[in-house]
Amino acid sequence: MQHFLLLILTVFSLFTNSVAASDNRVLVFAASSTTTALNLIAHEYKRETHHEITISYASSSALARQLAFGAPADIYISANEKWMNYALSEGAIKTDSVSPWVENALVLIAHQDDMASISLTPEALLHTIGSSRIAISDPSHVPAGIYAKEALQSLGLWNALQNKMAFSNSVRATLALVERGEAPLGIVYRSDAMASPSVRVVADIPNDTHTPIVFPKALTREATASAQPFFAYLDSTQARAILRDNGFIVINSPQEQK
Repeated sequence: MQHFLLLILTVFSLFTNSVAASDNRVLVFAASSTTTALNLIAHEYKRETHHEITISYASSSALARQLAFGAPADIYISANEKWMNYALSEGAIKTDSVSPWVENALVLIAHQDDMASISLTPEALLHTIGSSRIAISDPSHVPAGIYAKEALQSLGLWNALQNKMAFSNSVRATLALVERGEAPLGIVYRSDAMASPSVRVVADIPNDTHTPIVFPKALTREATASAQPFFAYLDSTQARAILRDNGFIVINSPQEQK
């Protein structure tokens, strides 16, 4: 009988510990372009609180669709407002938690030491590309690609380059194509270019050629109580310093605007 009671108590203990662990877990769905900075923020948060954060990176569109299908994430960070609005419309987001987090900029990159700078003209770009292609994220759904297409159209470059493009499913995949030398040029966010020692910026894409690049963040409808402290930490002094160091433009909080 004692052995039976001990077994029951052991099973009950394992069950309650499992529930507690589940309640304490925090899963963040984040745009791939935030990888370097957000990993550092999560590491600093763990150092300060001893709580570990799990982060799933992918294109904003893929993550928003997963949330719409009921994926159990706690926090969503999108690389544009369009996919945040989609997640909102699908009832996956806590409406009052949505806020702009950071801004970014587009740059043209090349493999390190390949060139110093390049003019944003059809002649210069086509000459550099040669028989290869320019890497951009897929403009049909990836925010970095959507911004890039807007910029190229505004600069009068889209028609000349549209048959010379290699589309990827995320901005980090675009970055990888240039890092590996599979594409001589690519368009990524400035934060991505800063994260890689294998590429260099050869031209800045003017900010007035595309929609402002705003990354919003939000709690999901399924967010656990454990997610709120980390969500607040994303606006902390420590987090904001990391974001600035990694090429993001930090949007002023209401407190800083006063």
